[in-house]
This record gives sequence, C-alpha cells and structure tokens, in this order.
Amino acid sequence: MYISHLERVHCTSTAFCLSNDIVFPVPYPAKTDRQKILAAALEQLYRNGLRRMSLRALAGTLGLAPNALYRYFADRAQLEAALAGEAASRLHTVLRRATGRKTPEEAIRSMARAYLRFAREEQPLYEIMMTCPAGDENPTAHEQLWAFVVEQVTRLSGTAHAREAAVALWAFLHGMTALEAAQVFGEQKPTKSFDFGLDSWLTTVARPTTRHKRPSR
Repeated sequence: MYISHLERVHCTSTAFCLSNDIVFPVPYPAKTDRQKILAAALEQLYRNGLRRMSLRALAGTLGLAPNALYRYFADRAQLEAALAGEAASRLHTVLRRATGRKTPEEAIRSMARAYLRFAREEQPLYEIMMTCPAGDENPTAHEQLWAFVVEQVTRLSGTAHAREAAVALWAFLHGMTALEAAQVFGEQKPTKSFDFGLDSWLTTVARPTTRHKRPSR
C-alpha cells in the first residue's frame, strides 16, 4: 500500500514523525541499512510474489515501524525499482558467465539459453525486472545489462543494425518466456520452437564470416 501523504522522515537512531500533528518516536535499529532492507525484500518477493509484497510485513521482519522504511525508500515504487535493478545486475552476471570466450554465434546461443533458464528459475526477479521501471534506482544496472547484450550482438552482426537486432533478440526471448509461463505449450518444453526461432534470428542477423555450420543432430 502506498502512503504518499506521510511527511518525509529524517532520522538518526530515533526519528520523530508527524502524523495528524502528533509527534511520536520511531526507532531505527542501529544495524538496519539499505542492503539489509533489500535482502529482506528479496526474501519476501520469492516467498509471496510481487503482487503480495507488503511494506508493512517487510518492516515487521526487520523489527521496524512501517514509517521507518521511508528513510531508505520514499515509497513502494522506489523499493520495487531497486529490486528491479538487483534483478538486472544478476541477469547480467548470468549472461556474462554464459558467453565466456565463445565464438559470436555460440555466445549468443549460450546467452539465449541462460536468459530462459534465469527467467524460469528466478521468476520473481525476472517479473519485477520486466514490469517495474528502473527510475532513479540503480539505472546503471539496466544500462550495463543492455550494453552487454548489444556488445554480444555486435560481435555477430557488425555495428550497422546491432541495436535493432538486440531488440529483436530480446523480444524473441521474452516472448518465449512469457508463452512458457502462461503454459501455452502445456507440459512440453518448446525446445524445437526455441531452436527454430533462434536459428531464424541468427540467419537474418549474422554476417557470413561469423556463422559456422552446425553439426546435424
């Protein structure tokens, strides 16, 4: 629940909040900090999902009064943006590990599979990254993730249309992720459809010198 009408809280070890002209103290445990709040928020996100995430419950797990969270995050949207930044940072790490020192084409294939695996296994993080705008909360994480994807696509396609090709690749991966999450494919994993779509993208985007013939299966 958003509580946008509350006055901004300025705190040290004990803060004083104004509500209906009544002054009352709100304690802040000495060891509370932004990272601890984010860690607790991540636990709640995985446990309850984005739609059931509660600032009041989050404050309770940290031993804080609900208003105390506003020392670190102005509102729920800012907290969600921070979590989205964390998700982007983690996906970036996963994709970087997947590409390693592979050739351009194999790096894209490995990165694409790692993307789908992340979206499947880290569904709450993936959802918040794709649905919550970055805002001013750690926009660098989103920018670095996007720059890395464009960099890998550029290795394959050259610079002329790298950004457009990167958007097309991301749209394909997100589309496959969304269809699978919606159980459009039933119990079957869309492996052949995924490979067909990725092969089609590679055929369109890759320069002749960066492609190699895949062994027949």
